[in-house]
Amino acid sequence: MTETREAMIKRMRMRSMRRGIKEMDLILSAYSDRHLADMPDDMLALYDALLSENDHDIYGWIGGQIAVPDRYAALVGQIAQGAQGVTRPA
Repeated sequence: MTETREAMIKRMRMRSMRRGIKEMDLILSAYSDRHLADMPDDMLALYDALLSENDHDIYGWIGGQIAVPDRYAALVGQIAQGAQGVTRPA
């Protein structure tokens, strides 16, 4: 059975707010609330793949402490724009 778009977005919102570290809960849940409903399918698939990555890696990518893999560069850049004050002082 194929997952509907609505079910996929609901699942990704839940995965965005129930991460391993609280900072990632805050960053990704805020991002998912603002952007998932309007994302094209290919970007949803990329965000879904990002959610499978290690939280400490994602946090380092967003905060600029670790180089971002090319496939996630644009997405992480967009997420980082809304993470000011969570990853570093505003």
